[in-house]
Amino acid sequence: MDIAVLGMGRMGQAVARRLLGGGHDVVVWNRSPGRAGKVVAAGAREAHSIADAVSGREVVLTSLANDDAVREVALGDGGIRHAIGPEAVYADCSTVSPALGTELGKNFPLFVALPILGAPAAVEAGQAVYLAGGDRAVIARLDPMLATLSDRVRRFDTPAKAAGGKLANNLMLLAEIAALAEAIAVARAGGLSDDEIRELLGQSPVLPPGVKNRFEGVLTGEQDPWWSPALGAKDARLALEAAKAAGIDLPLAQVVEALYREAGAGDRDHDEDIVAVANRYRRPR
Repeated sequence: MDIAVLGMGRMGQAVARRLLGGGHDVVVWNRSPGRAGKVVAAGAREAHSIADAVSGREVVLTSLANDDAVREVALGDGGIRHAIGPEAVYADCSTVSPALGTELGKNFPLFVALPILGAPAAVEAGQAVYLAGGDRAVIARLDPMLATLSDRVRRFDTPAKAAGGKLANNLMLLAEIAALAEAIAVARAGGLSDDEIRELLGQSPVLPPGVKNRFEGVLTGEQDPWWSPALGAKDARLALEAAKAAGIDLPLAQVVEALYREAGAGDRDHDEDIVAVANRYRRPR
């Protein structure tokens, strides 16, 4: 398929590389030039404007940081809405609010919310889970692309459901990472060494696989970054707002949002991973 990928963060690059590996023709674009070098080297063409990227594409994907960025790229002056072809499908892979998913569905007749569960490495390995929300017939038009990306696709009948499912998953992981950090702090307070903590908590039956992947990062602070604490705080805030709109109070999510907001306060370039939330519990050495 002829596909445009807009947004060359870690996830957008991983999606583009996976598509290139599957033989698709890929054009990429990023608001800040110079982020797409590796993807271009792998065979993509870099566009210099949204219109250039979108023109003639069968599918347009966005992978952007937040609601504001998606709204600007999709609906702003010179955005996707003004350049996309009438037969092209627009799919947003970003983590955004259910309300924005609904808004995009109203503005694009062929729209699919397509948030991703998994790290960039999982995307490139074809092991990520994709939450496809929208009209079933429109989602079906993405089948050749989805077959390249993963065989793990969950289909929902509205964009809001896919967006809400992504926020639910992210909130659960964020809370679990913070709980692990506190559990390690308690173990250290009791005198356990790092090796003893690895043997006890690292092998615990209550440690979920997704958290286990970050166990060493929480324990040592060393982790290849791909999901920053600032973006984690943003996702927790979106979860809070979605629940509030439904009349539900989330006291734990309020604590989670505050913890990650604090952890990401000095990370202006998003170069840290969410395991940085554990730094507040480390004793000076």
